[in-house]
Amino acid sequence: MTQGRSGKWQVTFRVFRYKRDAGLARYDTFPLEIGPDETVLDGLEKIWAFQDRSLAFRHACHHASCGTCGMRINGVEKLACIVPVHEVARDGGTVLCEPLRSFPLVSDLVVDVGQFFRRLEEANFEIIRIAEPLPQAQEEALTRFENCIECGLCVSACPVAASDELYLGPATLAASWRMKEEPRSANVPRVLANADQEHGCWRCHAAFECSEVCPSNVDPAAAIMALRRELLKRKLFRRSDNAG
Repeated sequence: MTQGRSGKWQVTFRVFRYKRDAGLARYDTFPLEIGPDETVLDGLEKIWAFQDRSLAFRHACHHASCGTCGMRINGVEKLACIVPVHEVARDGGTVLCEPLRSFPLVSDLVVDVGQFFRRLEEANFEIIRIAEPLPQAQEEALTRFENCIECGLCVSACPVAASDELYLGPATLAASWRMKEEPRSANVPRVLANADQEHGCWRCHAAFECSEVCPSNVDPAAAIMALRRELLKRKLFRRSDNAG
């Protein structure tokens, strides 16, 4: 990566391209000038604005709170809006951008997340949490949210999700554990029964890749292990009761 007289870096974006009506997928390269503090999402927006209006990608908040811009950057699941280009440009200033794995492709860097959200609904997951006790004047102005931003990075990084399309996935299983911890309006026995199945928490291979890429410190791998402990405990208690 070289720096020009303007103070900007000369980089090359190598971007995965796919259109349903255009045949096979390919990679396109785009030379760019990038400022020292600009992100991968900034680069993609420049490509769209000045080089190729057909480039498809998602973005919204630009500060890692919506999860919309999740993709693989140099083979690692990240949120493009918070990844500075200077941290990931390699091999002479190249940034590789690819769509998330284990999701159906829609176009270029856009994937279909419909099934992902449907599985979160099966866990009765609610993004708004119960507020901690506070003085009345403050509580009325407080809305508390879950750490999970529903970005799907954990699913893309998960080796099991890549081989089992019926696997509930780390986000759904982590959500199931949260609803066990703080049920809100959830039917906890039903949520646990949904996780306690062949394609649920027992399918996890404990690779911990999901927690490695999570941008919000949800630690879905730990949640899955907690789910297993809880389900085992309940099974043992039931056997003990039946034996008695």
